[in-house]
Amino acid sequence: MRAPLPLLLAAVLLAVLPQAGAQQQPPAVLADTNRVGTFKQVEGEIWVGPAEARRTPVPGDGLHEAERLRTGKTGAATITLKDGTVVTMGPNTLVELSRFQYNPTTQSGQLALELLQGSIRVVTGLLAKINPELFKITTPTSVVGVRGTDFIVDAPAQP
Repeated sequence: MRAPLPLLLAAVLLAVLPQAGAQQQPPAVLADTNRVGTFKQVEGEIWVGPAEARRTPVPGDGLHEAERLRTGKTGAATITLKDGTVVTMGPNTLVELSRFQYNPTTQSGQLALELLQGSIRVVTGLLAKINPELFKITTPTSVVGVRGTDFIVDAPAQP
């Protein structure tokens, strides 16, 4: 007894399509595997990335190494990095996460954050507690070496 052709085609498609979908993930999912942090709160005007390709994050979105974050006059954001560091940005702030490396198994890595304008509050995570000399925040006029666990840094706007 032969199965009708439409039934045979349907069976083949059901067997092949799930495998094809599993092999090709959407680009956003692939890019998110490199996330170093997560947006926890977002208010008002905030953008991530260069001007020509900036995006507006929402809570739950990922942050990646070397990304720039900018808040407008009504903007604020809170980001939690993989080591537990929490960075809160105030209005009119420009930050670049220059370097963030963290190995949860060895609890080692480093953080370099550039505060180009505005203000941030930082509550440090494991990186600053284990190896504070590898946790650096720079502004246009200074370098902050972290020895505490909760601090605020301000960088005035450049003329």
